Amino acid sequence: MRNFRFPTRITLSLVALGCGLLLGACSEGNETPASKEVGKVDKTTAAPALSAVAQVGEKLFFDKALSASGAMSCASCHDPAHAYGPPNALAVQLGGAHLDKPGLRAVPSLRYKLVTPAYSNELFDPDGTEPPGPGGGFSWDGRANTLAEQAAQPLLSDFEMGNISREAVVEKVRAASYAPLFLEVFGSRAFEDGVKAFAGITQALEAFQKEDPDFRPYSSKFDAYVMRGKGTLTVPEQRGKAVFYDPRRGNCASCHIPDLNQFTDQMYAAIGVPRNPAILANAADKFYDLGLCGPLREDMKPERSLCGMFKTPTLRNVATRSVFFHNGVMTSLEQVIRFYNTRDTNPEIWYPTKGGKPQTKPSSDFPTYGLITTQYAGGKVQKFNDLPTAYLENIDPQMPLDGRAAASKPPMSEQDIADLICFLKTLTDGFDEAADKKQPASGACVN
Repeated sequence: MRNFRFPTRITLSLVALGCGLLLGACSEGNETPASKEVGKVDKTTAAPALSAVAQVGEKLFFDKALSASGAMSCASCHDPAHAYGPPNALAVQLGGAHLDKPGLRAVPSLRYKLVTPAYSNELFDPDGTEPPGPGGGFSWDGRANTLAEQAAQPLLSDFEMGNISREAVVEKVRAASYAPLFLEVFGSRAFEDGVKAFAGITQALEAFQKEDPDFRPYSSKFDAYVMRGKGTLTVPEQRGKAVFYDPRRGNCASCHIPDLNQFTDQMYAAIGVPRNPAILANAADKFYDLGLCGPLREDMKPERSLCGMFKTPTLRNVATRSVFFHNGVMTSLEQVIRFYNTRDTNPEIWYPTKGGKPQTKPSSDFPTYGLITTQYAGGKVQKFNDLPTAYLENIDPQMPLDGRAAASKPPMSEQDIADLICFLKTLTDGFDEAADKKQPASGACVN
């Protein structure tokens, strides 16, 4: 986990861009009532009109006919009502021509992607505290350098929208009700060149994500308090903020830096997330998802020092998610924080034990919040079971995942964990100050 900061000249330009934006400001049957939507922007009063190319992108984003199944759109997995993340608790989504092919990774949110540099093996660290390292790009492995490149991936993936070719996608757009608008934007003969037409499709999807403020509403309690000086953080939220920054406890800010309010350093790290048996591909013993080293990214396979690394996601709206990490193996925010806190002190509750005797009843001090709920007598814990031994040296040693001895004291206390959860909830979009004042006078996150 690198303590990354953008170079000064880049930071200044991105701050200006971010300020301008602010001032200007998966499945069937999973629709969410408007009252429960996460940070939805009121476009009737707040949002400027989209350009014609972005209007095409909006049509494309919600068009299920673009998929081989005719039942999946971009919005099926990147649901606006769920911060443009998945609308369900599946570790991976089902796609393909018959919606029966499982993916390999959890679906990330599409929010807060605008300030994303292109991928580089040596993204500059201006602080000089770490040498340049892998950073930037879109998706868990950074294999797309622009939103347009990223948009092309699910359209052509056999386990997502399932189109067999770019031409197949173009033909579907040609038959769509918004085809006249596409021709108006890209020219009356736009469909005659399949390569250019497909590029126009991805360009339009990129424009929609760049222009629509719903992809970056900055409407959380944190934004109201820090950026607009409205309201206050409760005592638990303030304590949680301190845990977030404290390098001896949560140390979250070392990777999920608040710079430009993105809550990610855009860098990559290997932290040894446990293998998820719910992913069908993991049934094969020799299959490993190595992030930067494949299988979805092929150009970095020779770079052994990068194997097992995945991109640091934004923590914005993290409290609204149902699955976490690249493989969706964790199912609650509390579980994620406890993993960071006890991966090394209690590895037996996160990784399977080989050999040993399962106990009928665990001891009273055996934690029950992990992935493994059976206590074993003897045996060997298969720590880092989703990373081949040859790449274990790539595991990041930074706090709180600092490799401390098993059965030693974790870096965060129970109070720290509770408070950190309270602070992370302040990053949820759609904060209503008036409603917040009506909240109960007692609870874990109130004074």
